[in-house]
Amino acid sequence: MDNRYVIIMAGGVGSRFWPLSRRERPKQFLDILGRGETLLQQTYRRFCSICKKENIFIVTSAEHKHLVSNQLDIDPNNILAEPFRRNTAPCLAYGTFRILKENENAVITVTPADHLIIKEDKFNEVIRKSFEFAEDNNALLTLGIEPDRPETGYGYIQADKKKPVKGFTNLLKVKTFTEKPDIELARVFLESGDFYWNSGIFIWNIKAIMAAFEKYLPEMFSVFEEGKEYFGTKQENKFISKTYAECRSISIDYGIMEKAENVYVMCTDIGWSDLGTWSSLHEHSKTDKKGNSSVSGDVFSYDCRGNIFNITPGKIAVVQGLKDFIVVDSKDVLLIVKKEEEQNIKNYLEDVKKATGEKYQ
Repeated sequence: MDNRYVIIMAGGVGSRFWPLSRRERPKQFLDILGRGETLLQQTYRRFCSICKKENIFIVTSAEHKHLVSNQLDIDPNNILAEPFRRNTAPCLAYGTFRILKENENAVITVTPADHLIIKEDKFNEVIRKSFEFAEDNNALLTLGIEPDRPETGYGYIQADKKKPVKGFTNLLKVKTFTEKPDIELARVFLESGDFYWNSGIFIWNIKAIMAAFEKYLPEMFSVFEEGKEYFGTKQENKFISKTYAECRSISIDYGIMEKAENVYVMCTDIGWSDLGTWSSLHEHSKTDKKGNSSVSGDVFSYDCRGNIFNITPGKIAVVQGLKDFIVVDSKDVLLIVKKEEEQNIKNYLEDVKKATGEKYQ
């Protein structure tokens, strides 16, 4: 039996990419890079070269289950529908208990659906090595990304370079996790050489993560454990609806990873980005001589520098005199925001919702 499994988390709302990312079609279901594949399709394809597609499970919102079916060649039974959004810990408890029903010796990689990996061959190599380590060790492993700038938008992992794991390159014990730092602390992290960006990609064997759930999130473990016989049956959906109503919303990082003592980090450079902002998208898009990128649509720009344009296909935009702006035309919404102010897009969306209801969400 092939023990290698993957859980792809595809339940996010992508509100920072509004108005392109909307409630009915969040960013993981969009070809946001203009490469002919949605972010979910890229992630799924990447893992199909590492393990059998029968061993890949997608956890998504119930309202988006049809989008997963439409975009992927996947067995509907491998699409796990969450009735409510409860952050990543319940999502992974669901996926893990579902896999346990099939294979009590499973080794699992967990990944978000909407991240960019440029160096795919290197990524495949790193994941295979991570599987090898996780198969034989009671360990919770995460991928740490070598930082190339003092980034304030990512969480950080401090590695203990005095405790390398024998037989593996760049595999270290974790000292601490740190939430998104301010710029001064981010500079200190970069200069120290001990800190890596937290990719949100995890690898572990099913016994190790089950033990961690039982120890650090015992209430959550108990409610899933009570109905473990329902997984993979017609009663699964009913049980999950009841279970999620009882689960608190908490991330796997805060609930387990920051508390556990058996956490390791594989330090690597795989060309990773979480594509969490329009600015991060700009960094990975083709630009003209003046640093403007047009992800979609036809744009005629004059005296413009450092902008990102995403225009509805079939429409022409003529823009003059803008510098470092985000311009997004999405059917019924036009967004024009300075790149340095994009953290406020969520607030702007809330104002729109208050004034117009759910129509433009």
